[in-house]
Amino acid sequence: MKYFNGFSLHGEERLFSEYLIQSDLCVAGFSYGAQQALEYVCNTTQRVDRLILLSPAFFQNQKPSFMRTQLRYFQNSREAYIQQFLANAASPSGIDLSSYLTPGTQEELEALLSYRWESEKIRKITDRGTTIEVFLGSEDKIIDAPAAFDFFAGKTVTYWIKGAGHLLRD
Repeated sequence: MKYFNGFSLHGEERLFSEYLIQSDLCVAGFSYGAQQALEYVCNTTQRVDRLILLSPAFFQNQKPSFMRTQLRYFQNSREAYIQQFLANAASPSGIDLSSYLTPGTQEELEALLSYRWESEKIRKITDRGTTIEVFLGSEDKIIDAPAAFDFFAGKTVTYWIKGAGHLLRD
């Protein structure tokens, strides 16, 4: 399996073992990594049977002022921003993510916030026979999970996990 990490994280795939399939024909990503996983599968010539998107970073319904505010906060104090980001990601589970911390860059944050999920890319992937599974938590404090659900449902196999946050745990 090829796995793409979330923003400011490395090795967190262990937290998602119940959702992942250990196969050379599977690609998965968490949050920011879900964006990268979709782009990888869209552009690869390799066979991929399953694309697993765990709490995909979905911000395209946010106003430009949201992105500016996030970037300004990050520029003012990268460490404080990342700590708050990880605390929100861990809610409501309270899982300590410090052992997975690999501080992200402003460029990565900009890419994460400005990414546009495109129906055409999803269609291109599914038309090749790849199953796309999306997992969303109802209590996610990072993304607008209902908006993400509205976008992905009908295009992908989409799971709504009640009581779960960004880490898909309650």
